[in-house]
Amino acid sequence: MSILVRFSPPSMTAEQYDAIVDRMYKEGVHPDPGLELELCFGSGDQMKVSLLFDSKEHFESFGAKIGPILSEMGMDPGEPEVLEIHNIIRRNS
Repeated sequence: MSILVRFSPPSMTAEQYDAIVDRMYKEGVHPDPGLELELCFGSGDQMKVSLLFDSKEHFESFGAKIGPILSEMGMDPGEPEVLEIHNIIRRNS
């Protein structure tokens, strides 16, 4: 079952987010095989991140890989909100 994971860090700028994503790409942990979609939104130091994963297991595996990176970079992601997805509707390309 797909899950949506929402992060609301106490403080995160777009520059910090971009640096974290860049580091994850360089370390080969992003994009995770179970990640369907990632969104970053907000302004100032109140950026938020939402991730759509194929399963809770994929998210947990991803979390184990990025946790040390976030810690090393001094980023407190806050406690994630995890929601089970009932339905996803996509537009046809």
